[in-house]
Amino acid sequence: MKFQKLLAACLVLLFAVTGASAQRVYETSKYGIRPNTGRNVSSAVNRLLERIRRECREGEEVVLRFENGRYDFHEKGAAERIYYISNHDQVNPKKVGLDLSHLDNFTLDGGGADFIFHGRMLPVAVTHAENCTLKNFSVDFAVPHITQVTVVENDPQRGITFEPAPWVNYRILEDGRFESYGEGWTLHPEWGIAFERESRHLVYNSSDVYCATRKVEEVAPRRLHAPEWRDERMKPGTVIALREWERPAPGIFLSHNLNTSISGVRVHYAEGMGLLAQLCENITLDKFGVCLRDIDDPRYFTTQADATHFSSCKGKIISTNGLYEGMMDDAINVHGTYLKVVKRLDERTLVGRYMHDQSWGFEWGRTGDSVQFVRSNTMELMGEKNRIADIRPYDTEICEGAREFVITFERELDPEISELKTCGIENLTWTPEVYFAHNTIRNNRARGSLFSTPCRTVVEHNLFDHTSGTAILLCGDCNGWFETGACREVVIRHNRFVNALTCLFQFTNAVISIYPEIPNLEEQRLYFHGGSEGAILIEDNEFETFDAPILYAKSVDGLIFRRNIIRENSDYKPFHPIRSRFKLERVTRVEIDQ
Repeated sequence: MKFQKLLAACLVLLFAVTGASAQRVYETSKYGIRPNTGRNVSSAVNRLLERIRRECREGEEVVLRFENGRYDFHEKGAAERIYYISNHDQVNPKKVGLDLSHLDNFTLDGGGADFIFHGRMLPVAVTHAENCTLKNFSVDFAVPHITQVTVVENDPQRGITFEPAPWVNYRILEDGRFESYGEGWTLHPEWGIAFERESRHLVYNSSDVYCATRKVEEVAPRRLHAPEWRDERMKPGTVIALREWERPAPGIFLSHNLNTSISGVRVHYAEGMGLLAQLCENITLDKFGVCLRDIDDPRYFTTQADATHFSSCKGKIISTNGLYEGMMDDAINVHGTYLKVVKRLDERTLVGRYMHDQSWGFEWGRTGDSVQFVRSNTMELMGEKNRIADIRPYDTEICEGAREFVITFERELDPEISELKTCGIENLTWTPEVYFAHNTIRNNRARGSLFSTPCRTVVEHNLFDHTSGTAILLCGDCNGWFETGACREVVIRHNRFVNALTCLFQFTNAVISIYPEIPNLEEQRLYFHGGSEGAILIEDNEFETFDAPILYAKSVDGLIFRRNIIRENSDYKPFHPIRSRFKLERVTRVEIDQ
């Protein structure tokens, strides 16, 4: 009997050991993919990923491990994919450096590697995958599409003289236009964001700066004079990120995934968002950064748009211990997308259309999803909630690339819901909870964070340092970007806000701005945000500010502002058009107690 027990214990131990060793590990160095060679690894990485797909069995855990060092990815040899990506330019096909599609239980361990991309690429794509982990690597481009220059001289009569950063490739065209270029791309930037050299803050009261880079002359090696560029705010030493408005691809793209974890990953540059996730369930970011390399990084910018962006996701979005700086838009934006009703086919069937040119072509909803309807003019709900009985593309054969969908609902629709009344359809199933905590957001354009989800949202223990515009925005818009929707439960606590509102951008009415886009507020009878006592709770925060507005709220039912500390400073001259601490428009059940 003792022998049998001993044998059984040994078998249990053996099974435990073999089970633990069942993890399959692929070391890139064993497949000729080595760092610091300067060679293009796109083809070799693509081949290795295809091999992994062939060899790995269902349910098996797989690790792809890189050695520390630099790896260069070029368009040649990269995977070519058609992706319609929310809030980006719908240009296809895309060249993908690391195509991690259809890989379940997969871990990409960069081992501290720097992945450097060339041309116009989508660096990392994770699609149709479950339980995927990304960790320990950085994403960057050898030549960013944002062109950094430094003002050398500024003569109010003669214009501005500037120097491009050492890594910038440029030329002066025959007509005198300044052109920057890289592998397979050229740009003629005439707008920019201006940074103070020492602090890296955006230049006070500057916002988007027009930079007349025409009739340019080279007056010395890598020193250019722009006679039509005149702006007294651009003092010598000012660093300017010249940019255009293209967003071809994010740094990391997530789509149709379940349970994605990203840890210790940094995006130093991308021509779109740092990370864009759509139609994913449960995403965890820890120590994720859209950031400069270090305090001595000669660059002042990171991404062309938002650091992180979550469109039509569900489950939980968790972002903790992150660093978001130098991006050209917000640190985080969470929303869904309204379809505009363009045709009523019968009492249960509508045609809905994606309206914004950068948000279409991807799946919108599924059978069984819960939906509601909103009147665009007043942003009030119409009729009752309903469920999708059937949905299919209306203007294409397949969902991919569709702008319009024909949707049949389980129950009859309110007669007002038709193309005769401008209204939108909101998918309530694809809405996530959000936990955004212990992050640093600093020195970026536009706003700090945007939240538009009816599920519980907690924003706590963050530092919002010189976000230039509003630090936290609760929005909702069925008229322009068509980004849903109303916030029902928001907690904002234990955050520190330092000198927001140094520049004016859209929706930047206060440090915390609750600003749904409502064209006809006078006729609104219901409220957009909230819906219960204390639905939006702002407590125990610290505000350090040079200007007046702290809280702006419009169309809110249930707002509490309490136990917050406001400290005034004289770092900048007050200039905001709102001269009161609190401005409320159509707000009920409100409590303000400093």
